[in-house]
Amino acid sequence: MSEPQETLALLDYRRATSDLYSRVRQNPADEDSWKNWRYGRDDLFATHSQSALNVENIEGFAGLPFFDYEPTWRIHAKVEPVAPQELSIVHSDREFTPVRRFAQATFEVEGEELSLALYWLDSYGGGIFLPFRDGTSGKETYGGGRYLLDTVKGADLGHDGDLILLDFNYAYHPSCVHSDRWSCPLAPPENHLDLRITAGERL
Repeated sequence: MSEPQETLALLDYRRATSDLYSRVRQNPADEDSWKNWRYGRDDLFATHSQSALNVENIEGFAGLPFFDYEPTWRIHAKVEPVAPQELSIVHSDREFTPVRRFAQATFEVEGEELSLALYWLDSYGGGIFLPFRDGTSGKETYGGGRYLLDTVKGADLGHDGDLILLDFNYAYHPSCVHSDRWSCPLAPPENHLDLRITAGERL
């Protein structure tokens, strides 16, 4: 595939991904919406030229593994200001991504108050990025963490005022889990949670 064709294919993949999230936002509390998102991603992985999978793994691909859908992991978190900080998020290889921490999302789980840093991607167009690591990481899920928001790719379920929807059923692995040809940002230490979040994509 030539470079122009590959770039246009990537654009098509991102547009398709964004469309999946757009449909979810129309009814984000519905399990059927989650199933449609999940199976839509499976279809992209199985058929699209920009699939995160290696070519040799596509033939036997039977879908990405997920924890069972759990509505209690659908959380409206409060977005609170923090002192802005420029930093670089390290990757699965030697690369890094410059970001600006602009806020934190605070929420409560089983009486415990938790928070995750929200980052703005410091590149053209920007976008909110929310990677996290939890008690399943390195065992049931990838050790480098999972992603919840990446608005550059349309991965977001919306917000209302200072409340942002964090639905961990939509947590997904970075592409480097599926192939070492990808370089992926890892969850920074400040976004490591001790509790097990048994929702979203798993190994």
